[in-house]
Amino acid sequence: MIIDTHSHIYSEQFDEDRDAMIQRAFESETQVILMPNVDVASIEPMLQIEAKYPNNCFSMMGLHPTSVNKDYQLQLDEMYKALSQHKYIAVGEIGIDLYWDKTFVNQQIDAFKQQITWAKEFDLPIVIHARDAFDEVFQVMDDMGVSDIKGVFHSFTGNYDQAIKALSYDGFKLAINGVVTFKNSGLDKVVEQLSLNDLVLETDAPYLTPTPYRGKRNEPKHISLVAKKVGEIFDVSTQEVATITTQNARALFALPA
Repeated sequence: MIIDTHSHIYSEQFDEDRDAMIQRAFESETQVILMPNVDVASIEPMLQIEAKYPNNCFSMMGLHPTSVNKDYQLQLDEMYKALSQHKYIAVGEIGIDLYWDKTFVNQQIDAFKQQITWAKEFDLPIVIHARDAFDEVFQVMDDMGVSDIKGVFHSFTGNYDQAIKALSYDGFKLAINGVVTFKNSGLDKVVEQLSLNDLVLETDAPYLTPTPYRGKRNEPKHISLVAKKVGEIFDVSTQEVATITTQNARALFALPA
C-alpha cells in the first residue's frame, strides 16, 4: 500500500468520474488519500468526500498561499472556525508562493504565520507550499520556531542545500511527486543524496502527472509510478519504497493503522 499524501480529488476536474477515479486508486496500490484544503469554497466538497470514504480519505484545513488576497483574514477566520469544529489531520496547504504573483506577499507571510500558530494550538502537522519562496518560508519558520510541530514540504523541487535546510527542522519530511519522473527536472539528483526515511509520496492530483502520462490529468493511482522511480533512484524495490514512505506518512499525520 502507498499513501498519497497530497491530492486535490475534490477538484472540479474530477466531477465527471470522481467515484470511479477513487475506486481505481483503491484497486491499485493507493488505499489512503490525504486532501489539502485550498480556500473556503473547497471545504465542503472536501468534507463530502471524507464523509463518503471515512477510512480512506482524510482532510486538512488551511488557506493556500495563491488564495491569499484582500479578504484573506475573512477566509482565515472561517478556517479557524472549521478547525475548531471538525477533526483534521493537518494544517495545510499553507506557505508562500512567489511564482504566480507577488502582490500579496506580505499577506501570504502573515497568513502563514497565523496558520503555524494554529498548528501549535491544535497539535497538528503543517503541509508547506514553497514555490519560488524557500528563503521566505525558512525565514518565517526560523522566526516562529517550529520545534514543537512536525510537517512536510509539499511538492519538493528544491536543490540539495534547500533539502538539507528543510530536513533540519525536526520531524519534517519532503514530499516527492511526479516531478521526479520528468526527464530534466534534476530532482532525481537531489533525492539520491537523501534517505527514504526523509520522504513521503504524493501525486498533487490533478496536477504534475508523472511520465509517461505527463500532460494528462493526474490521479492517485499514479502514485505507483512515483514509487517506482524513487525505487530506481535508491536501487530498491517499489515495495520497499511503499513500505517506508507509508510508515513515514502514518507517523507524520498520526493516521490509523
